[in-house]
Amino acid sequence: MRVVVDFDRCIASGSCTRAAPEVFELRDDGFLYVLQEEPAEALRSAVEEAADLCPTAAITIEG
Repeated sequence: MRVVVDFDRCIASGSCTRAAPEVFELRDDGFLYVLQEEPAEALRSAVEEAADLCPTAAITIEG
């Protein structure tokens, strides 16, 4: 699985960081960072929840 974030759409609401903190991080600079572009399959449900919670649909999952 590969996590892709469209940073042009991302508003850094932080909902993804609450759903999958192992994969996403909202830093003090106000920007979202992807900590793991290819997280383990065990994190799939958390990453899917993060994508579902994203208010701008900026997160997609490939594979």
